[in-house]
Amino acid sequence: MASAHSLAAVSVLAKQGTLLPSSSSSTLHSLRSKLSVFPNLRRVVLKAKAQSKEAGEVSPVVGGDLFSNPKHLLLPVIDRNPYLSEGTRQAAATTASLAHKYGADITVVVIDEEKRESSSEHQTQVTNIRWHLSQGGFEEFKLLERLGEGKKATAIIGEVADEMRMELVVMSMEAIHSKFIDANLLAEFIPCPVLLLPL
Repeated sequence: MASAHSLAAVSVLAKQGTLLPSSSSSTLHSLRSKLSVFPNLRRVVLKAKAQSKEAGEVSPVVGGDLFSNPKHLLLPVIDRNPYLSEGTRQAAATTASLAHKYGADITVVVIDEEKRESSSEHQTQVTNIRWHLSQGGFEEFKLLERLGEGKKATAIIGEVADEMRMELVVMSMEAIHSKFIDANLLAEFIPCPVLLLPL
């Protein structure tokens, strides 16, 4: 098993063209295809891209293209802390950094299954969201509020991501650990990649 891992690592390095001479590239290509769990995936992806170009469609984000050009980022804020939890602050900073790096826009969706008793807590939370995004260089972003609808947060995130054609959702694992989000439903409801940040 260790040799398979080392061969895979060698093939990745050889793919970048930094370590191995070109004479070994054909050998590595055959080893890579034998070691790959999905050896035909590249052909399927290329075929799908070719078909979408013929039909004049925009090709979906696949594999390595994910971070090459995301233009629409979604930051769900699920915690009830008006000063934002550590996980939400980390997700806000990461979202701002990605948006700044790739020239993307940010949409923040504040989700709470129940209506808030105090509007001052809500205003404090929105102010803190603005402050944390501005620390990352973002003064302007879209803000959506889905309060008191009684729906699960995962379903709301999926609806917003689908309706607004989001390309990446950024959130902290804290939402999963605190049971605000069901990790099993993420793949079912969210139609784009999700970046889960460790605590």
